[in-house]
Amino acid sequence: MTNLGAGLILQLVLAAVAMLTALTIAPSLRATVTGSLSALLALAGLTTGALAMTGATGGILIPLALPMDALILAPDRLGGLFMVVVSVVGLLVSIYGIGSATGPATSRTAWAALPIFLLGMQLVPAATDSVSFLLAWEIMTLGSTVLLLADHASRASVASAGIWYSAMSQLSFFLVLAGFAVLAAATGGTSFAAMATIEPGSWAANLAFLLLLLGFGGKAELVPLHVWVPRVLPEAPSHVSAAMSGAMVKIGVYGALLVCLRLLPEAPPWWGILIMLLGGASALYGILQASVSSDLKVLLAYSTTENMGLVFLSLGASVLLRSYDAVAAADAALIAALLLAVSHAVFKATLFLGAGAIIHATGERNLDRLGGLGSRMPWTALSFGIASLGAAAIPVTSGFVAEWMLLQSLIHGGRLNGEVVSVAASVAMPLAVAVVALTAGLALLTFVKAYGIAFLARPRSSAAALAHDVPLLMRFPLLLGALGVLALGLIPGPVAAVVAATVGPQTALAAVPVGLGGVALPGIGAVLDPVMLVVLSALVLIPILIAIIVSARTHPERINALPWGGGGSRARPRMQYTATSYAEPLVRVFDDVLKPSRDVQVTHVGESRYLVERVKIEQTVSDVIETRLYRPVLNLMQRYGIVARYAANGSIHRYLTYSFVAFLIVLIVVSL
Repeated sequence: MTNLGAGLILQLVLAAVAMLTALTIAPSLRATVTGSLSALLALAGLTTGALAMTGATGGILIPLALPMDALILAPDRLGGLFMVVVSVVGLLVSIYGIGSATGPATSRTAWAALPIFLLGMQLVPAATDSVSFLLAWEIMTLGSTVLLLADHASRASVASAGIWYSAMSQLSFFLVLAGFAVLAAATGGTSFAAMATIEPGSWAANLAFLLLLLGFGGKAELVPLHVWVPRVLPEAPSHVSAAMSGAMVKIGVYGALLVCLRLLPEAPPWWGILIMLLGGASALYGILQASVSSDLKVLLAYSTTENMGLVFLSLGASVLLRSYDAVAAADAALIAALLLAVSHAVFKATLFLGAGAIIHATGERNLDRLGGLGSRMPWTALSFGIASLGAAAIPVTSGFVAEWMLLQSLIHGGRLNGEVVSVAASVAMPLAVAVVALTAGLALLTFVKAYGIAFLARPRSSAAALAHDVPLLMRFPLLLGALGVLALGLIPGPVAAVVAATVGPQTALAAVPVGLGGVALPGIGAVLDPVMLVVLSALVLIPILIAIIVSARTHPERINALPWGGGGSRARPRMQYTATSYAEPLVRVFDDVLKPSRDVQVTHVGESRYLVERVKIEQTVSDVIETRLYRPVLNLMQRYGIVARYAANGSIHRYLTYSFVAFLIVLIVVSL
């Protein structure tokens, strides 16, 4: 047996043992033992994925009693990369879950579902045929659904989120199943190798592409299939939210890469344009919703839609440019998509774990009721701050490197050897640059708000005032994730080279390490060296810092002003900016898109209606796509259900009539 095969079997064994342990062990030991076994499962997946990334071959074969080919799990280099990504996130959330899980999240069912969820995510990238792929996909969905519903008995919002999640998950599954079915019917096989023999440009290839893109786009939170995101991620336990946002959505990205690189590599230009449109719309809509949200977990959920939009924008640019033989820029865009996915997994998992730490300490996720947590929760503030820098794509973080590479590919993608590549590329690339620039600006605004309102200034509630930092088992994954954000940003050269090697030897040559961990794109003449950038910045900043320190000693501080203090040390908490007031100008600018609803209640003084005693303003920004697209369909189905209720009134005579009429219709149809 090969090392890859041994690794996959070890993953299956560890998942089974962890699940059985969760169901049988005493409650006092359940979190520690099952959480530790889940962490070992993640380590096994990490090792197996790393072996696959180095080019190791092999796997396991699972024979079936059914008249069909045996299932084969044998990850290639690309599958190995995504196994590593989901396993790293799985390791963080397993350790975090030991210290954070409380109440219903500590039940037998919840802990048994965690290893099932992790195993499903690890096996999807290892599948080599559509049947094993879909089985692993459903294992992943089943585990995540059970974890989401852990607290459904006490909170109605969890049950509602579970319904939305189940409906959208099954819609994605159906679309992926239909796409694979079209490919299997056209090629006569269910393995990915057989499906890849489909004739390029045929109607079957185009239909399969559309179905698979929508199916994987739904799992990756692309607009308009993202509607489950703002409901599900805030309601799930925080370590589950981190796993779903940091790891599970990457399975949708892996599926899209599987389609564009393995199954249907010879894509026409309109495929790339369609992917770019979906990605660009998702990026803008997601970050716009995130920037006006006052709920911390909703903000992070919409931010994930934005990040996945950028990943698909990069992938679409790669597909479009490759169709016009602009290979260097296409490779750079593809590497950017992979780096965006890897960096997002690290910083978004850290952010959700940080949000969980805030909820653990205060019981609040409404930014308007937080504040002052920086001094009370220093380790959480440090980790959340570093991850926020990554999400805002600030230099020396992983997010900056990925977006820099995306911009380089877009800027150089319009021309090839000085000549215009095509009219479509010449129009698409500048528009994509504008989308990335606007998205980056809104992302910076969003995470300045998230960090500033939550951690700076004065507490806006007693819960925030009494907060203290989380236990060591919750703190350790937070710090580990923050270190990952910095490491990926400081040494992008080796990281880019390893990532590029997973999609092909030619692509590996498109990104080479230079300098002190920097990266160069020789095909388009771009170079980035973050370590040298830090050294040069330090040479400039150190004299300035020395001057500030000398000045501070010469002129002692007279005013004890707090950062984000809203004007001075005597400002009361209610005088400070809140998340709602901070986002108000943006809501007014995008009023036609966001369609906010405002409720203003004015209480007058009893003696005169010209004097105001109190003004209460409530502003709600709902999801326009859900309101305008999904609600009418749901209302129509509800009306249909009411009408159908009259038809199904329990009368056996009526049901026999239905059966008789149906039988007659079948006979008539058969006789035609």
